[in-house]
Amino acid sequence: MISRIFYVLFIITPLLSFSQQKDSVLMKRLFNEALTHGESYTNLEYLSNKIGGRLAGSPQAAKAVEYCSKLLKTLNPDTVYLQECMVPHWVRGEKERAKIIGSKSAVEVKICALGGSVATPPSGIKAEVVEVKNFNELNALGKAGIEGKIVFFNRAFDPTAISTFEAYGKCVDQRWAGPSMAARLGAVATVCRSMTPDITDYPHTGSMGYNDSFPKIPCCAISTKDAELLSHQLKSDPKLKFWYRQTCKLLPEEKSFNVIAEIRGSVAPNEIITFGGHLDSWETGDGASDDGTGVVQSIEVIRLFRACGIKPKRTIRAVLFMNEENGTRGGKKYATEANEKHETHILALESDRGGFSPRGFSTDMPENKKQKVLSWKSLFLPYGIYDFTETGGGSDIEPLRKLMNVPLMELIPDCQRYFDVHHTPQDTFSRVSKRELELGGAAMASMIYLVSEYGL
Repeated sequence: MISRIFYVLFIITPLLSFSQQKDSVLMKRLFNEALTHGESYTNLEYLSNKIGGRLAGSPQAAKAVEYCSKLLKTLNPDTVYLQECMVPHWVRGEKERAKIIGSKSAVEVKICALGGSVATPPSGIKAEVVEVKNFNELNALGKAGIEGKIVFFNRAFDPTAISTFEAYGKCVDQRWAGPSMAARLGAVATVCRSMTPDITDYPHTGSMGYNDSFPKIPCCAISTKDAELLSHQLKSDPKLKFWYRQTCKLLPEEKSFNVIAEIRGSVAPNEIITFGGHLDSWETGDGASDDGTGVVQSIEVIRLFRACGIKPKRTIRAVLFMNEENGTRGGKKYATEANEKHETHILALESDRGGFSPRGFSTDMPENKKQKVLSWKSLFLPYGIYDFTETGGGSDIEPLRKLMNVPLMELIPDCQRYFDVHHTPQDTFSRVSKRELELGGAAMASMIYLVSEYGL
């Protein structure tokens, strides 16, 4: 069996052009530096364990801004600054409680309020339950079948979808739009199956959005284990009731900040490559994978360029965005100001899929630019990075595409474990692998180097 090292040295390398061989050597330096002296894991430990969950508007979010700003300054970029943005300040309140109330007994189940939800009455809310799998089923029941009841959205992940993000995309509309769709027909509350393929006791929070044309009703997520239980009991007792209590509320908006650091380009400083992750997180865990990993990887790109003595030809700019989880205010503010300043952004790259082993990059750009990216694919193969097939960017950089038509990319790590921890108390530092995390930072730095060197 031909070893991986033999394959890399004797099969791939001779196929590279002279410039690509130079790039291959530099990329090897970046990966070696990340794997031997990488600081992403240490920085993530502080962000996760010393600061913790960082919901926008919270004291923890403010501490994260301060910590990351100071950290970036120690890396000696050309500039570090804060970009002000106003963010929503939603708080969860007391721990949520819920019960399935049958004709003979009641059983406690695990729920959590969805981000942005209103509270229930102080004594909770109790009503009969209607289970639906999609909006067509909801609409077919009409007002006669929904009014005065709690709607239980129970569409599960498609287990045959190899990409868990594909499965997530097929389900998340029930979490986001379900409450208003149900309220339109007279529902008094909603319960949504958690967004995960696993059957566990952990409910997954996440954003929802009210349509102001309809009443704002309470909404929560239920663990998948208890979703299965509720569905089973409804089949034998269609008149059972569900009770839950949550005390969440929306406070006045708070002033917060994006944290920005850049190294100016030596040849084309007005051409900007933006890359980043989001500083805020849900407070149910410590926000390690969503998106502490993307934050520390972006900081690590700056450190790697300095440590390896790389002088980018184009300006590289790390942006740690605020408020991705429940508003994307930071991403919108960054794009708006960039547009107003008439800045030229040649690429925006995001890391917001966890710190798992990097497998590739998604793209959202014209075909000629995508082909240029694909011409570099062979340089990434020695590091197990091979998949450039996905399309899309990320939530925080999407406003750049909409306002300025900026080409987008996103780091694509292995996705199989991400929704085990996503938006749950399981999103902790202990679930992150140092080696996988550092590999992702090196992959980002390598792509940013190539775009800086050759443009798009």
